[in-house]
Amino acid sequence: MSIHLHFRAVAESEIRDDHTWLAAFMAEAWDRHAEEYAAGVTDSISKSWDSVNELYTAADVAGTGAEGPWTLPIYGGRPVAHSPEADLGNPPMMYMDPPEVSRAADFLAGVSFDELWTAVGRGLWGGGPDEALFRQCHLEHHESLRGFYGRAASAGHAVIKVVWA
Repeated sequence: MSIHLHFRAVAESEIRDDHTWLAAFMAEAWDRHAEEYAAGVTDSISKSWDSVNELYTAADVAGTGAEGPWTLPIYGGRPVAHSPEADLGNPPMMYMDPPEVSRAADFLAGVSFDELWTAVGRGLWGGGPDEALFRQCHLEHHESLRGFYGRAASAGHAVIKVVWA
């Protein structure tokens, strides 16, 4: 089964705070994923986004676990509610406003992947055939997210996140 966390940057004025509308918008964006990725307005992570989030929690050096900039890139934002009449197959979505996008971009620009990996990376890996490949995959996700959020913040965009299964 394929499952993805899909990120899409968009001007806040161009979106509606409506689950049905956003689901259709994001489905259309998913259909054009390759084009939108090339344009720098989308990103996605297949299956491993929770371990990318765990990598970022290593930035919580105080151990508070509380809301902080390290929580923004993957799970940040607010849930987009759908009406009780909505199809239960509608995907879960999150909405990040432009200030949250800027905070996520600042976090990603300022955090050291190597330091995060040293702090928790081996624990995420958990053994297996190729630690270097696992690390490289997470580094690529980190670099891709850093570029995506940086572009979105520079443009003053919001970010919509959706889980496709």
